[in-house]
Amino acid sequence: MAIVKPFCAFRPAPMYASRVAALPYDVYSRKEAREAVKDNPLSFLNIDRPETQFDESADMYAEEVYAKAASLLKEQIQNQIYRKDTEPGYYIYELTMDGRTQTGIVACCSIDDYLNQVIRKHENTREEKEQDRIRHVDVLNMHTGPIFLAYRSDPAVSAVIAQVKSYPPVYRFTSEDGICHAVWRISGPDQVTALEQAFAHIPNTYIADGHHRAASAVKVGLKRRREHPDYTGEEAFNYFLSVLFPDDQLMILPYNRVVRDLNGLSEEEFLARAAEAFTVQDSPVPIQPEEKGTFGMYLNHTWYQLTIKPEYVSQDPVEGLDVSLLQNHLLAPILGILEPRTDDRIDFVGGIRGLNELVHRADTDMTVAFSLYPTSIRELFAVADAGLLMPPKSTWFEPKLRSGLFLHAIGDAIGDDIGDASVSAVE
Repeated sequence: MAIVKPFCAFRPAPMYASRVAALPYDVYSRKEAREAVKDNPLSFLNIDRPETQFDESADMYAEEVYAKAASLLKEQIQNQIYRKDTEPGYYIYELTMDGRTQTGIVACCSIDDYLNQVIRKHENTREEKEQDRIRHVDVLNMHTGPIFLAYRSDPAVSAVIAQVKSYPPVYRFTSEDGICHAVWRISGPDQVTALEQAFAHIPNTYIADGHHRAASAVKVGLKRRREHPDYTGEEAFNYFLSVLFPDDQLMILPYNRVVRDLNGLSEEEFLARAAEAFTVQDSPVPIQPEEKGTFGMYLNHTWYQLTIKPEYVSQDPVEGLDVSLLQNHLLAPILGILEPRTDDRIDFVGGIRGLNELVHRADTDMTVAFSLYPTSIRELFAVADAGLLMPPKSTWFEPKLRSGLFLHAIGDAIGDDIGDASVSAVE
């Protein structure tokens, strides 16, 4: 059963919350990150991507870069941009995008639940990507970016959330992308106990987004266990920062594909090969698929609709995914994309960018683009429950959680010696 613990967060004073909150570190290129922090010294992205504080030629993984992140965070705590809550609690984090709201519980989850597959994953991680976050967490002694978890909706959890949301939030602001963020704190002993007990009856939670952050947090926790062989399991490093959302509130957008060339084929040869496993029809309008098994394809200023032929449909949790059908019956056998994780001939475009981005890429640095029907949360659960893995870039969740609103200290945190005043003192 899922262990979901309250904790004492470092979090921004309300007057600073909107300026601190930043998109996750990994949605930005290095150039985009530099541009994003240029006019906002309080943005948490300065700390999440500390290479932005150095010359562009600097090694973004150098020791002094991580030390800079720690220095910036210490400075913000000293200046009381961040304050620490004095009593453990949960937090409710609500995001509203285009009139649709999703509400999560901010809490700490167990690294043992991750290791024992109570927390289930659906993607592999890459060691080189983990190393950056391992060093970041280790140097700061903080989890700074929450892992986005999903769970099957539970009425007991929903009841507590509804009760707390009847009170005024501690934060409410609208970010530059039009998403409304609101936060409530849960510290009443009855409500805390009710949430702990409710999650104790939930058998599994699922990583929706943040596989590398989760893997890195767990590896730091295991490192701390080796350094403290007398650990009890209750130390903060045994848990990692998470936001848990019910499955019935989540929206997954497609993760589209663009490919640089036709693998030596002429356009006519390529279309003929594609017609072996798909019905191919040209279209006078752009194609955003509206059902499973259909795909849009943009090639040489023309849109096509591709529909997988019935004999290629699979009931296997992984092989039946639309991303797998496209990979197994077109990208690999026809375009030669055998390892999409590492092949530089393919790129992935989040559905939030729209079809126009696919057209732009195919007309400039790529040749052919594919729009997909989004993977569903039920498909994600089915793959994870089977102990299987999705192909890379199978899901794009929106809206993105903001980093910097909640920090979880895993040791002697920067600023622990800077007074005891909690954030609630200024709320």
